[in-house]
Amino acid sequence: MTNKNNQHAVRLALLLGLFSTLGPFTIDMYLPAFPQIVEQFGTTASLVQLSLTACLLGLGIGQLVMGSLSDVYGRRMPLLISMAIYVAASVFCAISPSIWLLILSRLVQGFVASAGIVISRAIARDMFSGHELTKFFSLLLLVGNLGPLVAPVTGSGVLALTSWIGVFIALALLGAYLFAMSKWRLQETLPVERRSPSNFAQQLRNYGSLLRDRSFAGYMLAQGVMIAGVFAYVSGTPFIYQNIYGVSPTVFALLFGSNGITLIIGSQLVGRMAHRISEQTFLLFGLWLASAASIAVLLVAIFHGPLYALVIPLVFFVAAIGITSTAAFPLAMESQGHMAGSAAALMGVIPFLLGAVVSPLVGIAGEGTAVPLGVIILTTSAAAMLSYFFLVKKRVERDGLERFPISS
Repeated sequence: MTNKNNQHAVRLALLLGLFSTLGPFTIDMYLPAFPQIVEQFGTTASLVQLSLTACLLGLGIGQLVMGSLSDVYGRRMPLLISMAIYVAASVFCAISPSIWLLILSRLVQGFVASAGIVISRAIARDMFSGHELTKFFSLLLLVGNLGPLVAPVTGSGVLALTSWIGVFIALALLGAYLFAMSKWRLQETLPVERRSPSNFAQQLRNYGSLLRDRSFAGYMLAQGVMIAGVFAYVSGTPFIYQNIYGVSPTVFALLFGSNGITLIIGSQLVGRMAHRISEQTFLLFGLWLASAASIAVLLVAIFHGPLYALVIPLVFFVAAIGITSTAAFPLAMESQGHMAGSAAALMGVIPFLLGAVVSPLVGIAGEGTAVPLGVIILTTSAAAMLSYFFLVKKRVERDGLERFPISS
């Protein structure tokens, strides 16, 4: 990129990053309040974790819908409508009189929050390709990954001043701000002539075509299954850190948020080195790193190791997510410019749907053990590795593809 283009890319990444942080804030900001919500509703940890599952399910399904809508109606209008509904859903979360209404409100909240994630990535593909897409996506993640870093700390700060209700009021204010950004700062990047026909059958065919593309499916699964492991980490660590190791909500937020730094480091490493080290190499390295780290987590959990022994491999596990996500996304999206919204939606839906499945499993053995977390992240790491080797690796070796399936 030239200096002028680089400045424009940074400004655009900042704007789109604000929308991509909506997902992490929606997921992470209320995590320190889990024990408080359990007490408030007189319910169980599993039911409170189900509210996270509902949000993840909404985020997953919503991306399929929002991705298709953005290919048909452009990027800006679906984003505007979604932000307006997000504000209303956040208020309903705050005033929910029961855990079940909270779960339902979280489902809706996650559904519309998905627009910020999938449309911001589709806009990136509208404007960049090849290694420039890798570099820009790393910038986008630099901003977006501040969400997991800041959200739990912000949630703890809100909890220090008010109850868990205040967390959802704060999310409503964030949604209102993003609505204003959609209205007055965001430009349309998908001209009418490039939009997909408003045909439901055609949208289904688009998704079918993407799923039949072995390379796209391999990159999608390698990234998506890995990120699903992170959602197990997100769901389990509030209870593991606070109930097993006895840390305060503030210390938990600092431990949890610090992993956002490693996520950023991993993604920026790929973005800065994309012209020197192939994205394929980075992806494979990230998969091996995640596998090694998850084995260490499981061993610490089995032998009841000290807190630092658990935190260190989790740091490397999250760093591996930053590496694999940044490498896999441009590799998968490079040949999908004609339906970037749908492709970005599928790239996003897998981690959230799988995350919705694995999140409640973290607490299946009770709140006094971290073994299920170790088992789940090891399983997801192994599944991601198998997806890459069976669907992508052989084709890369056969065709001599080092970076992208087509030239940029």
